[in-house]
Amino acid sequence: MSKPTVLLLGSRVRLTAIEQDDAATIARWGADSEFLRFYDTRPAYPPSEAEVADRLDKLIKDKRTIAFGIRPLDSDELIGTVELDGIIWAHGVCGIAIAIGDRQNRGKGYGSEAVELALAFAFNELNLHRITATVFSYNERSMAMIERLGFRREGAFREFLQRDGERYDMLLYGLLRPEWRRHRGQD
Repeated sequence: MSKPTVLLLGSRVRLTAIEQDDAATIARWGADSEFLRFYDTRPAYPPSEAEVADRLDKLIKDKRTIAFGIRPLDSDELIGTVELDGIIWAHGVCGIAIAIGDRQNRGKGYGSEAVELALAFAFNELNLHRITATVFSYNERSMAMIERLGFRREGAFREFLQRDGERYDMLLYGLLRPEWRRHRGQD
């Protein structure tokens, strides 16, 4: 029998609880319209620290969401978040959302590693069967990342959102536990 794997700890990042103390950092990320436009369909306006704190409070209490902070192994600095959201326990399904806050931390593989850790947690610890992801068609880095992690494109909400007078699709992706296991070479 093999020894259980270490949960929530990668080679460069670890997944932690998100605390109310993180609200100021997350609010600071919201001052970057690029961050907001990659993360959310709502108009890109900076949230206040109080709004972020309220959202965090709701996340912590939500039985259908598990939210993690992404932190480097050698620091307590919050560099991003990853959420398993909309969990439908009876069917073993949920969505996943990833956000890397400051621009200098994007494109370095932290998000990929955090999503890998969250997927292992979802499939191995929570015993979920299916994870869905949505990506805006202009977010090429996110599309490449989730495809690299084994997600399959399943469809699109055509012309779902408008940015700067242009219409963009919201792409739909899915990953089943057997596909994830094969992708990782476990089957």
